[in-house]
Parts: sequence; C-alpha cells; structure tokens
Amino acid sequence: MKEAYQQTTQELIAEYGSINGHTGEKADIFLQKYGENVIEEKRKQSIIRIFLEQFKDMLVLILIAAAIVSVISGNAENSVVIVTVIIINAMLGTVQYVKADKSLAALKNLSAPKAKVIRDGNVKEILSKYIVPGDLMLLEAGDMVAADGRVVENYSIQVNESALTGESANVEKSDAVINGETALGDRYNMVFSGSLVTYGRAYVLVTATGMKTEMGKIAALMDETKDRKTPLQVSLDDFSKKLAIFIMAISVIVFALRIFQKETVLDSIMFAVALAVAAIPEALSSIVTIVQAMGTRKMAADNAIIKELKAVESLGCVSVICSDKTGTLTQNRMTVTDMYVDGMSFSPEEADVMNMAQAMLIYNAILNNDSDINGDREIGDPTEICLLNMAMQAGADVSEIRSNMIRMDEIPFDSNRKLMSSKYRLQGKYVIFTKGATDVLLSRIIKIDTKQGILAVTDDDREKIINMNRRFSENGLRVLCFAYKECEEDSILDVDSEYEYIFSGLAAMADPPRKESVHAVAEAIKAGIKPVMITGDHKVTAKAIAKQIGIYHDGDMALTGEELDKMSDEELAESLEMISVYARVSPENKIKIVDAWQKKGKIVAMTGDGVNDAPALKKADIGVAMGITGTEVSKDASGMILADDNFATIIKAVLNGRNVYRNIINSVQFLLSGNMAAILVVLLCSIMALGSPFEAVHLLFINLLTDSLPALAIGMEPSDKCLLRDKPRNSDTGILTKKFSFRLLFYGVLIATATQVAYFIGLNDGHRMAVTMSFATLTLARLFHGFTCRSDYSIFKIGIMRNRWSIAAFSTGAVMLALVLSVPVLQKIFMVEVLNGIQVGWTVLLAFFPTLAIQMMRLVKEHAKKDKKED
Repeated sequence: MKEAYQQTTQELIAEYGSINGHTGEKADIFLQKYGENVIEEKRKQSIIRIFLEQFKDMLVLILIAAAIVSVISGNAENSVVIVTVIIINAMLGTVQYVKADKSLAALKNLSAPKAKVIRDGNVKEILSKYIVPGDLMLLEAGDMVAADGRVVENYSIQVNESALTGESANVEKSDAVINGETALGDRYNMVFSGSLVTYGRAYVLVTATGMKTEMGKIAALMDETKDRKTPLQVSLDDFSKKLAIFIMAISVIVFALRIFQKETVLDSIMFAVALAVAAIPEALSSIVTIVQAMGTRKMAADNAIIKELKAVESLGCVSVICSDKTGTLTQNRMTVTDMYVDGMSFSPEEADVMNMAQAMLIYNAILNNDSDINGDREIGDPTEICLLNMAMQAGADVSEIRSNMIRMDEIPFDSNRKLMSSKYRLQGKYVIFTKGATDVLLSRIIKIDTKQGILAVTDDDREKIINMNRRFSENGLRVLCFAYKECEEDSILDVDSEYEYIFSGLAAMADPPRKESVHAVAEAIKAGIKPVMITGDHKVTAKAIAKQIGIYHDGDMALTGEELDKMSDEELAESLEMISVYARVSPENKIKIVDAWQKKGKIVAMTGDGVNDAPALKKADIGVAMGITGTEVSKDASGMILADDNFATIIKAVLNGRNVYRNIINSVQFLLSGNMAAILVVLLCSIMALGSPFEAVHLLFINLLTDSLPALAIGMEPSDKCLLRDKPRNSDTGILTKKFSFRLLFYGVLIATATQVAYFIGLNDGHRMAVTMSFATLTLARLFHGFTCRSDYSIFKIGIMRNRWSIAAFSTGAVMLALVLSVPVLQKIFMVEVLNGIQVGWTVLLAFFPTLAIQMMRLVKEHAKKDKKED
C-alpha cells in the first residue's frame, strides 16, 4: 500500500472520503474509530515497589538473617545497627534508580493545544486531541502542527522540523506527489506533529494522529527501549552474587567447626554471624553512589551536567561516540567561507570593496536581504544573516548602505523560482539585484562583471562558474549565486523581468567546525574511542565536515539512512567499524546503529538535541543531550547534558569518567581487602578453636565508620591526563580480574597477619584484651591502608598532600578509634578493655607494618623501572 506522500489527490479522497474536510458527524465516528490525538503514557513502577526491590540482593538477605540472630541471642544493639544500615542503603538505592520520566510529558507539550480545521465547510478552532484522520487542517505561520498530514494546497509554506529530523534549516513544502521510497526528512509534501510553521500557509489533509504520528512512533520506541546496566553495575552484581555464595559457604564451615569443637548452637551461630558481618562490605553501595556524585560536581564545572549517577561510570568505558553534527561538532552558525568573483576565490576578509565587481556582490548581499543585525541580536533567516556578516567582514558599513538606499520593489523568495529579487536606486541608476540557486540563475545570465568591465559571458566563463560551484558543493558548502541588471525607473519588477542578468559571483557558506572539535576528536581517537557522525544533513555536507574534523578518513564509509535500511544486520555488523558518517537518518536508524555497536560489546555514547534523538539517547549506554539547543524530550531521555553543546566537553567527561571508575575500583579494593583480613582472622581463630577475635559491633564500626571515610577520600583522588592514553576497558571484564584478586588476597593476608599477632599478644591478658587489640589493630591498619589504595604507585611518587581528603579521613578515623578505646561509655558499648602504653605501641607498630611493606615493595619496583628506562 502506498504511503500518503506517494498518493495523488484522487487516491487520498478514496482513502479518507473527502478533500474538503469532515462533517461534525463523520468526525465523531472517526474519533471513536481512531481515538484521541494524544501520546499515550505507559504505567510507571511505584516508588514503594522500587524500594522493596532493593532488599532482593543476596548480601542484604544475609544481613537481615544476621540481625534476626542478634535479636534472638539478646544482642539488640547489633540488630539495630544492621537494620539501620540496610534501610539507609535501600533508600539510597531508591533515590539513585527512581527517575521522573518526563519524556512522554514533554512530547505531549510539543503537541499544539488547539488547531484550525475545516468542519461542515467552515474554519473551526478545536482542541488538537479531537483531530482525526481525514480532517482538513489550516496551517499558518506561527502554528504548531497538531498531527501528521499531506499538503494538498500550498501557499509557500515553510516548516521547521529540526526537533524531529535533526536538520536545522526550514523546509519548504510542496503539494506535488513524491514517487518511490523517501526518507522522512525528504518528504516535502508532508507535515509532522510537533513541527513549527515559520512561513506561508497551507491546507493539510490529516493522515495520522496520536500514536500513529511520527512523534507517536518515537514515544513507542522510547517505551520499548529499556535502560541498560552500566559495566560497573553488572560487575558489582556479579561480584555480589559470588561474594554471597562465598560468605554462606564459609559461614556454614565455621558453624560446623564450632559445633565439632563442642560449642553451643547459639554461640556457633553468633560466631558465623560475626563472620558474615565481617565479610559483607555494608557501605559498598553507598560509597559507589557518593563517589559517582562527587564526579558529577567535577563534570558540572566542565559544562557536563550529569542527570544519572550511573552515567559517570559509563563514560569511563565509552568506546564509541555517535555525535550529531550541527552545534556539537560545528558552531551552528552559517558562515560565508569563500567568495568567487571575476575568476578568483577568496575569503570575505580578503574582499576589496573598492573593486566594483566585488562591491556589486556585497551591495546585493546587503540590500537584497530581509534580515537584520542589531548589536548581538540577529533577526531573520540564518542564510541572510550570514550574508550580512560576510559584508561586514569585507569592511562594508551595512547600516549606512541601507539607510541611503530605499527598496523600490521586490519579489520574495519562492521555492519554485529559487530566486529573490529587489529593485533599488544605486548611484543614480536603477538596479535589480537577484540572488538564488546557481543552476537557475546561471541560465539567465548574459554578461559578467570583471576588472576589465562588464563583458559578454562566454562558454569558458560558464564552465569556470560551474566547476567552482561543483567544487564548493563537493566540500559540503551551500552556494548562492548573485547577479544584477540595470533597469528603467518605471519598469515593473515581476517574474518575467528576472532574465538577462550580469553575473557578480558566488558565495559559499557552511556551518564551520568548532575550533576545539579537531583536537577533541584527535584526543578521542588516541583514547581508543571511535567517533561517528550521525546527522540529518545531506551526505556530501556531512562527509566534508567529518573529513575536516578528522572523523572521516580515506577508506572509511558514509551511508544515508535509506542505504542503511537496505542493509541486513549481518551486513551492517561486517561494515560497522568502517562507517564513520551516517546522513539523512531516522530515529529507527539511530537505534539500529547503537544496537549494532552494543552487539559488538561496545559501550556507546550518543549525542542529540531533537525529539528524533530521544529513543537513541535512551537506548545508548550514555545519552548526551544538548543544553542550549536541546529539546526537553532529548534532555529527559539522556543521562548527561552538555551545557555548552560542545563535543570537546564529552572528552573531558570521558577523562573524568575513567578517573571515577579507577577511584571506585580502588575504593572497592580498599573495602574488600580489609574485609578479607577480618575473614582470615575469624577463620584462623575458628580452626584453632579460639574465641571470636571480634564482636559484631566492632566489625560494623569498622565497615561503616572508619572504613567509609578513607574509601570516600580515595574517590576524591584527582584525575591524570595519562588516563586518556589507555584504551577503553572491556565492558565484559568484571571486578575480579587476576590482578585485582591477587592484590585483594595479598593485602588481606598482610593485614590479617598483623591483626592475628596483635590478638595473640593480647591473649596473654585474657580473651577480652585479645579482642580489643585485634579490633584496634585491624581498624588502624585499614586506616593506614587507605593511603596504599589511592593509586598503583608508591605514596612517594603521588605525594601525600595531593589528596588532602585522605589525611583528613585518616585523622578522623584515628580520633574515633581513640575515643572508643578511652571513653568509658563507649568502652562499655563496644566491649573493649583499656590498653596500656606497651599494648598501644604494639598496636600502632603492627597496624603500620602492612602499609610499610607494600610501599617499600612499590618503591623498589619504581626504581627498577627507572633504571631500566635510563639504560
């Protein structure tokens, strides 16, 4: 079946029943049949359900079991602390994952509240939700289009469809039939819901309403698109499952050992609970969330506003950036880059207003122009504004020229003629200035303006002009042709008089690349990131800009949306890494591109500013919306917003994202290596049939208070530009790499050894003193260990003062430990003994030993590397 844009008027009548609008009765029937013209919303998940889902984690269930056992055994304090921790973490999880999904609401706001339609033969203004297919809609300049429709009567209507297609220029519409398959942006006889009429008027036959419109299809795509977990979330989920299984297995073994050693069942259970509490890093999820939040502050300072915390970490492993062209890679400002007059090409700054041939082109650009520049305020069509800027760059005084010249007559631009003409009195003569498409105007030229004067145009002249026009076009430039002719004072300016011109020259325009884009793209490539341009513009323009910026290289491919549609998933997967530019794309095309990269295991960032970008922004691992030019829909669907609409800001955010990930992993390593030490000590005491080396409240104190501060300090470690030299990490690589696991075990053994020695020293003065010394040693050792986990390098290389937060964290933790050990009330709560001077000395010495050993090993390794490099 033919699409509406392919149908003739007769075919439209056959399908919709009338070309003159509905009667009220028929409109009611159609309303019952097709439903209201509204965007439907999907039911959202309740906050309570999301909160309850936070308790599904296996580690949380183990802690709940530990709290129940504590209550049964009479240790109410332990259970209160454990339950408090669980609830706080659940609240943080709810805040992190609950997002107000305003995307569909923003889509609704793009629909016009009212619209003008022909009902019962009269123009009526009705609520847009009552529009039905077959209605005849009257559109005029300033109207918001309320439904998709086919133009049946056209009076020079122009529509801005940038929110839907991504193309910033106004689109001139036609009522002519389009043959064959055509991309959305090239359906010139159709208008679409949510677009804005900027010029002219038209009668439009409504062909689709509500969810059947292009806007509705985007809403449906957004509903179907599910949020993806970040690589870190996947890694942490996988790690949590493995850790839970490990904890349960060890707890069962410990329980069995205690029973075998003739301990009571309740005591054995409490010992197993102590092990579970020791193993579970209660503050882990909170620390990850807070470190990500800290990263957002740094990014905000760099004009990258993070909406979702998970976006911070996703940026760290981005391997593909699919970027829009206009405004992100380019300046979003049309600029004349080249002028061509009398066989010479030059920039506007090189123009000579004293050269008569060049002066006539500049007069044409100023006078045959309806735009205006008043200080910083620019009013009018972007193309005409850039012509005024060209004239000013050439040294012309636009205000003075306009004040001395009065327009006598004009013919506005028309999409059929592709010309604009105006008549002026210039230096005692009457002149008609005309500008327009080169192919149209060149056929009407009989003379050419040269430095030798006005001469008859030759075939050679025409060939040079055509070649120059082609060269400009192949470089992605938009070309306007300028011509003029003298006339009589009383001559009428009409379409029949737009002939027999004198050729002035050409002006080639472009939206030039941002100065920083070239460097940013080069930095992205160095960082192992593949930049891809996806735009609504034509392929030639997109390819030329991509080449200038460094995205497109010899041997790369550029595809249109139409060409992409014809490719199978297998063909796309085969060619994907060679495709650097996609032009004239649809929302479905963008999702297909993102999905293809994700199937290859890549982490994809997608930039966009229009409604058409929203589904792909949501589908991508990290959606990046434009803060200046972006629609509310695109901003709501994204995870990050660029306050300056600048591609270079994405690269800064990637650096910060990599640093955040590194800091999170270092924080996780710090937390788990300390917990590993506690597990090893508990296991050894169990095997040796000794009493528990810790009370459960000790382990909660360490995990929640003294450990949290150093972990947060590690998360504040400053970034280093050398991070951009690394390739993006493999998203399939989990946390438990060989390197990570070895360090975890090695650090844990060192701290456990020091803690176990302290336990044996304290055992000479009784079990309570042994517990006190092991608790104090483990706490202090983990505080010292915070300096080790800041970096892979020695503290001598990175410097102690580089991260003052780590010093503050250590000092605070040490003071808290000192208060617990010295204040009588706290001594009773935490069940500790008073340490004498010798015991304090042993505690500090043993606690410092693991950090000293690790730092010495790193120092030796760094010196060996330095010596090898010098050799």
